[in-house]
This record gives sequence, structure tokens and C-alpha cells, in this order.
Amino acid sequence: MAVKFTATPEERAIIRRISTRAASLYMNNGNRSAGWDVAEGISMDLEAVHSNGCSMDFARLENADDFNLLHDVAGIARHLDRSTGKLTDMFLPRFAKKEVAS
Repeated sequence: MAVKFTATPEERAIIRRISTRAASLYMNNGNRSAGWDVAEGISMDLEAVHSNGCSMDFARLENADDFNLLHDVAGIARHLDRSTGKLTDMFLPRFAKKEVAS
């Protein structure tokens, strides 16, 4: 099964801002390999998760404090199955959209 990338242009703009901020936080905390490639990887991870079963509340994630933003970004990076776009090991990002009970 191929990974889907179906974010809207508006979602992609927010994803880009989140990714740039997260990459900057990584660099400022001693990860010297962070930069454009890291931001691009974060963008792809966020969109893959969002498009393949775990809808994200990007507005809330963008406004999160540094700790909670990095919790979700790092957790997604660690638990993302890149062949399916699904999260493994029961990881649920803090800024996943809440499901509405029917």
C-alpha cells in the first residue's frame, strides 16, 4: 500500500512553518545535522501521518510550546511506518484531531 500525501495547500503552508520551527529547535539544542533536509523530512512525516489515518490539528500544533511540539514531531518520526504512513506502537500525537463521538 502506497503512502498518500493529501494535505491541502493551506495545511501544507502550516506544515512548512511547523517543520521549519522544529528543525530550528533541533539545531539550537545541539543537533548540528538539522537543517533544510530535516525540515523537509519533518514535513513529509507530518503530511504522511495526517493523510494516512491520524488527522492532525495543525493549528494547535503550530501554536504549541516547544516541548509539546517536539514531543509530537519526534514521536511521529520514531513511530511512523514509512511504508504505510501509519503510526505504530500505539503512539498518538498530542495534537491529533479529537474524534467526534457519533
